[in-house]
Amino acid sequence: MTTMRLGEVEIIRVVEIPRSTYPTSDMLPTSDAAAIARHRAGWLGAFYDASTGDLGSRIQSYVVRTPHETVVIDTCVGNDKARENPLWNMRQGTWLDDLRAAGVAPENVDYVLCTHMHVDHVGWNTSREHGRWVPTFPRATYVFVGEEWEFWNHERESGRDHDGCIDDSVLPIVEAGRARLVDATTAIGNHLRFEPTPGHTPGHACVRLTTGAGTAVFSGDLMHRVVQVAEPQWSSRFCYDGAQAAKTRHAFVERHADSGTLVCAAHFPTPGYVVKADGGYRFEASR
Repeated sequence: MTTMRLGEVEIIRVVEIPRSTYPTSDMLPTSDAAAIARHRAGWLGAFYDASTGDLGSRIQSYVVRTPHETVVIDTCVGNDKARENPLWNMRQGTWLDDLRAAGVAPENVDYVLCTHMHVDHVGWNTSREHGRWVPTFPRATYVFVGEEWEFWNHERESGRDHDGCIDDSVLPIVEAGRARLVDATTAIGNHLRFEPTPGHTPGHACVRLTTGAGTAVFSGDLMHRVVQVAEPQWSSRFCYDGAQAAKTRHAFVERHADSGTLVCAAHFPTPGYVVKADGGYRFEASR
């Protein structure tokens, strides 16, 4: 758990799972081992995990506490859910306890925002109570990009929700009347706004935080590994439209290079900054 401040806003990072099931070569199937080795000899080496010998990866959420609201961005894998991935299947993790330890009680959360509806971003939307899936955050408004919901609801109705996460982690929110469907440019309160970043999924959206002391962006799965900052043409194995994802990522990297915007990616081992270096781009961890 890491806590940062940006002006009048507090940002809390809560890690659910400190590693990935997939090595970088599998996660980024078009990646080039020689290029990765070249980057590793320089700036990239700082982002490797000693325990795995691979680029660090996390499954994590971010909490944003403004003077007026408490917001959870992406809700990881969740507990008690049947999943194909053995690391995720019927988990009994401490994420909710860790959230409480950070001073965030579920009943005090005002908004839950999902950058997209993949299984590792919606899991704690719901919890099991008396044999039913109910909203984990009982008084929160869950804000979903409408295009994302429409796509995945159609996949569910067509029998293509292979992980089952729409049935157990999204649909119960809609049926409970806790969902607010918005377009991909909608503002949430005075500090947060969705921004469309399609490709990984059709309705994928980043969340931008604007404060008196600067900006941050919660980039979801726009990037899975830090090396994609330098090699934005490498899309993940899970991208719905890899070509579109690469185009979106190129634009994101160019826009944010040397901007001072804090980038909080869903799977990077640390928040940080996109910077220009040696005729290209790299990622620098925040201090």
